[in-house]
Amino acid sequence: MDSLLFAAYNNCDLNQFAALIDEDIEFYHDKGGLSTSKDEIVEAIKNNICNKVQRELVPGSIEVYPIHDYGAIEMGQHRFHNLVEHSTSRPGKFVHTWHYKDGQWKLSRVISLH
Repeated sequence: MDSLLFAAYNNCDLNQFAALIDEDIEFYHDKGGLSTSKDEIVEAIKNNICNKVQRELVPGSIEVYPIHDYGAIEMGQHRFHNLVEHSTSRPGKFVHTWHYKDGQWKLSRVISLH
């Protein structure tokens, strides 16, 4: 799921990105605070990320744990390449909660720490 989500993120495929996000998303960002609007998150990607930032998973950092009758928890590290400023962030940590419902995986919770 990580590769699908961030292929959409990196390629500005907002329809695919939105399709992977749960309507009841909770996104906790250490610098940006809490976001609970799927539409606002997708709009932020459109305005702040598209053609400006690329995400790279730190190789070997990803861990996935099944959660019975719910889905899975994914943890790892990633870095971001700012294409405008030609800079790269230090690796940051993330936790994603994926909910499997109606035959589809949806990202329901995000914790992003930089």
